[in-house]
Amino acid sequence: MADTTHQAFDPLATGSRARQFRAKFTVYALLVFFALLYLSPLVIIFMNSFRPLEHIVREGFISSPRALSPQYWIEAWSTFCIGGNCEGVSRYFSNTLMMTVPATILSTAFGVVNGYALSKWRFKYDTWVFGLITLGVFLPAQMTLLPWAFVLGKIGLSNTIAGLVLVHTVQGISFTTLFCRNYFVAVPDDLIKAARIDGAGFWRIFRRIMLPLSPPILIVCVIWQFTGIWNEFLFGTVFTSGANQPITSAIVAFSGSGTGERHYNVEAASVIFAALPPLLVYVLGGKYFVRGLTSGAVK
Repeated sequence: MADTTHQAFDPLATGSRARQFRAKFTVYALLVFFALLYLSPLVIIFMNSFRPLEHIVREGFISSPRALSPQYWIEAWSTFCIGGNCEGVSRYFSNTLMMTVPATILSTAFGVVNGYALSKWRFKYDTWVFGLITLGVFLPAQMTLLPWAFVLGKIGLSNTIAGLVLVHTVQGISFTTLFCRNYFVAVPDDLIKAARIDGAGFWRIFRRIMLPLSPPILIVCVIWQFTGIWNEFLFGTVFTSGANQPITSAIVAFSGSGTGERHYNVEAASVIFAALPPLLVYVLGGKYFVRGLTSGAVK
């Protein structure tokens, strides 16, 4: 006789068939409703990025499209005027890419080394060091504006992409260290002890043991940092201006070629350009993000 004691309990699979159908229908109906509610702003913006401006002005944002054209996407990318710079969002997109990629790599690299050292190499006051590093997780970004402005001015990185890379790298170390340290705590200490008995040092253990076990948490850190840095607005607005701004800061300075006219269709396309990379990252890596966060949760 089959053992069913360890089978997962499904509350929707109990009762009569009619009751099961009603329960599942209610659950899925609610899920579809909230999904449509959540996605409706994105759908409205996307549709308006193809509509002629006169249709949007006359009929409003929420109306059935009659004529669709991709030319507004081309204009948004290459010729639209933003803050007096008529190069579209392509320049600001490149700025954000040059800021986000190195800052993500550096903050993740520092975080994984810190997490390994703080979890497997005990030293005096290690808990204090961990607490001071992770203090940045709870420190409001507004409190760091003046110190960062002073530091960037002193080292000559004001209004530069390199300055933003430095800021986001340091700011992100707190999060990546916290994630990696909590992940590495679940790795058996016996592995480290055995490697040390065999003569392996800090970096050899890191390369041969910890890194091969790290892909789940590395994926979490990369997705977290990439989306957070790409979508960040405060530092880009405060520490850069003009053509050096990231895309999130630049799109708030939309102008209608000096005429004051709002080109809602082109602006909608620009917003989609700004939102597309983190959206793709979550769509392609969302399941790995959840899997990495839950790895090591149950020993």
